[in-house]
Amino acid sequence: MNVIIIEDEKPAARRLGRLLNELNVEVSIMLHSVEESIEWFQNNDHPDLIFLDIQLSDGLSFEIFDVIEVKSAIIFTTAYDEYALQAFKLNSIDYLLKPIDDEELEKAVRQYQDLQPQKERISVDFEDIKKLLVNPIEREYKKRFTAKVGQHIKIINADDVECFYSENKGTYAGTNDGRNYLLDTTLENLEEELSPKVFFRVSRKFYVNINHIKDIVSYTNSRLQIKLNTFKEQEIIVSRERVKDFKLWLE
Repeated sequence: MNVIIIEDEKPAARRLGRLLNELNVEVSIMLHSVEESIEWFQNNDHPDLIFLDIQLSDGLSFEIFDVIEVKSAIIFTTAYDEYALQAFKLNSIDYLLKPIDDEELEKAVRQYQDLQPQKERISVDFEDIKKLLVNPIEREYKKRFTAKVGQHIKIINADDVECFYSENKGTYAGTNDGRNYLLDTTLENLEEELSPKVFFRVSRKFYVNINHIKDIVSYTNSRLQIKLNTFKEQEIIVSRERVKDFKLWLE
């Protein structure tokens, strides 16, 4: 199986390469920009499988395929929220949300190996995906949540939630009154319920609300620390793999 990675964050590309090596999948080359990828495709046989980051340093990676007719299966790696890619029935194999989880990666690779698609049958409508990502479909997101407090049910407005976080296998909402409520859900389920304009998953453990960020401070290993208005339970650190996407989200 001939595999390449197209990812502009070199540490993220190397990490993905290491995870693939652990699955006995060898990566033949790592490409880091639209321009570099176009040049490579023009001079090399197309691989069986591409791990493709949507947002590269010099543009959307779909621009590669404005020039090159893709003949490879694709696993997208993206920080865009799930619904955007679920909106299309793609002939690509899968997509992985950053930061990439090793179990999800293994599942995607196994799925590809089981299907073994023929290159000439692979077809992805990149123009439609690009339009959707630039002008996302308007949809309704959850405006409130409920939590059981003793014998009572507490109604929590999404606007009042400074962060959602996981702790001891539970999922909590930290609100702007300094309270923390245990919810009957998971961070994974919240991905489809939270507005991506308001909430961002800064790590496996935390979602933060942009309207409650008090300060952002440089932290060790090229990471960032977020300080919220009232939440003081734990440090909130933007994982290194998510720093670039987090900065884009802030804009």
